[in-house]
Amino acid sequence: MGFTRGVRRFLLLLFVALGAAGALVLSCAVSSWWWIAAGLLLPLTALGVWDLVQTRHSLLRNYPLLGHLRFLTEPPRPEPRRYFAEGHHEGRPYGRAVRSIVHERAEGVATEEPFGTERDVYAAGYEFLMPSLRPVEPPEDPPVVRVGGPDCTQPYDMALLNVSAMSFGSLSANAILALNKGAALGGFATDTGEGGLSEYHLRGGGDLIWEIGTGYFGCRTSDGGFDEREFADKVALPEVKCVSLKLSQGAKPGTGAVLPGVKVSAEIARARAVPVGETVVSPPCHRMFSTPRELVLFLARIRELAHGKPTGVKLCVGSRRQFLAVCKAMLAEGITPDFVVVDGAEGGTGAAPPEFAGRLGTPLTEGLVTVHNALAGTGLRDRVRIGASGKVATGADIVKRLLQGADYTNAARAMMFAVGCVQARRCHTNTCPVGVTTQDPRRVRALDVADKSERVHRFQRATVRSAARIMAAMGVRDPAGLAPGMLLRRTDSTTVLSYAELYEWLPPGVLLAQPPPSWEADWTAADPDSF
Repeated sequence: MGFTRGVRRFLLLLFVALGAAGALVLSCAVSSWWWIAAGLLLPLTALGVWDLVQTRHSLLRNYPLLGHLRFLTEPPRPEPRRYFAEGHHEGRPYGRAVRSIVHERAEGVATEEPFGTERDVYAAGYEFLMPSLRPVEPPEDPPVVRVGGPDCTQPYDMALLNVSAMSFGSLSANAILALNKGAALGGFATDTGEGGLSEYHLRGGGDLIWEIGTGYFGCRTSDGGFDEREFADKVALPEVKCVSLKLSQGAKPGTGAVLPGVKVSAEIARARAVPVGETVVSPPCHRMFSTPRELVLFLARIRELAHGKPTGVKLCVGSRRQFLAVCKAMLAEGITPDFVVVDGAEGGTGAAPPEFAGRLGTPLTEGLVTVHNALAGTGLRDRVRIGASGKVATGADIVKRLLQGADYTNAARAMMFAVGCVQARRCHTNTCPVGVTTQDPRRVRALDVADKSERVHRFQRATVRSAARIMAAMGVRDPAGLAPGMLLRRTDSTTVLSYAELYEWLPPGVLLAQPPPSWEADWTAADPDSF
C-alpha cells in the first residue's frame, strides 16, 4: 500500500513522459502534426525531471509537476511588511505570513522595503517598542547569554535564538540533520526534543540541549524508568552542552507526548526502545519524583551525572502556587536549575488532542512574567536563566520576550519553515509532502540537507541581527539594558500603558521579606513537599 501511494506521486510525470515519447514516434511514423503534441509534452517532461533533481523545493522533488499546482492555486504570499505592520501576539493567526518572512530570510533576501503601518494603531491590543532619541550602534557580534549557576562547572554561552524541542520521530532524519548542521554553521543550539539523542543529532556537529521527557527515551530502563548509566554515558558526549528536563509543553500541558504508530519505524523503535508500528504515548508525569523537593533533588542528580553541565527544566506554566512551591524547594535544598524554559500555551505540535490546544496552560507572556517574578521574589533570579519558547519568528519577537523576563528564546515552527515546511498539517499521518515530518524514506529524500541547513543558518543569523538592531534603536547594546517600561500596549482608544504598569514586577527577595498582597495567598499555600 505504501509503495502504491509512493508511485502515485510520480504518475503524472510518467504519463507526460510516455506521451512525449509516443508523440515523437508518431510524428516520425504517422504525421508531422504530432510534433505539436511533442512540443507541448517534451518541455513538461524536462520540467518534471528538473523537479526531481533540484534541491531548493522539497515539494517539487516529492511531487514533480503536480507540486506546481500548489504554487499556482495558493493565494499570493503575504508580504512580510503586512506581518511586521500588523504584529502578532497570543491568539493571533500564525501561518503563511510568518512563512513568508522566514522564507525570505532563509533565502538571504533583505526585508527592508519601505511601507506604512497597516494596522489600526489605535485599536486595543496594539503593542510597540519604545525607541530612543539617542540610539546606539548595534554590536558587531550578536549578544550571547551565559547559562550556568553556582553549581554548574561547564557553563554554556546560549544564543539569543535557538532551535526549540523537536524530536527525531516527529521530524525526519534529514530535517534533524538540516537543523543541527544549520546550528553548527551559526553557533546556536538545538533542543533534541524528548525522543532521545539520535545519531542524526550527533552527525550534524551542532551544540545540543538534550531534553529528557517523561518517557526517558534514550536513557530508559526496560520498565520505563530512568537509566542513570546510559544517561551518564551519552551526556558525556562533547556535542551535549545542556540537559533539559521536560515537565510539560505548551501545546498539551498535563498529558504525555504522542508519536503516532504510523511514524514508529524500526529505526525509531530502536532509538526509543518501543515496539515497531505502535503509537507511543509518554506518561503524563515523571516517575522519578512526585514533589517539588524531589524534583530539585533529581535535577541535582542529573547535573552530577552530567559532570556539571547546565541542567534545567521546561514547562508550560499552570498554577502560580505550584511554581512557587518549586521555588521554596530550591531554597530549602539550596539547589537551583541553571535555566527554566517557559513554553507558551500558544505553542504547536504535530500531534495533540484538539481539546488541549489553546485551552490548557498559560500564554507565553503571562508565563514569563510569572516565572521571572517568582524567581526574583525569592532572590533566585540571578542564578537561573529563563528561555522563552512560543511563536518566536522575528527580531521584534526576541526583543519583546527579553523585555517580558526572558534571557533567550527558542523557535520550533519558524525553524520548520526554514527547512521547507509548507504547513500541510499532515504531521501525524507520515505523509508530509516536503519530507519534514515523515519517516517515509521516499519522502524524506526530497529534503536536501545541505540546502536546508544553509537556510536555517541564514534565518537565525538575520533574525538575531534584527533583534540587535532593534535594541540599538532603543538605545541598548546589550539585553541587560532592556526594561519592561520599553514595551507598551494600547488598552483602549485613549490609553497606553507600559509593561511596567500592566504587570506587577517583584523586587529581589520580596517574597522572603514581606509578600505583596497579590502574592501572599499563593506564597503561603505553596508547599515544597506537595504539588
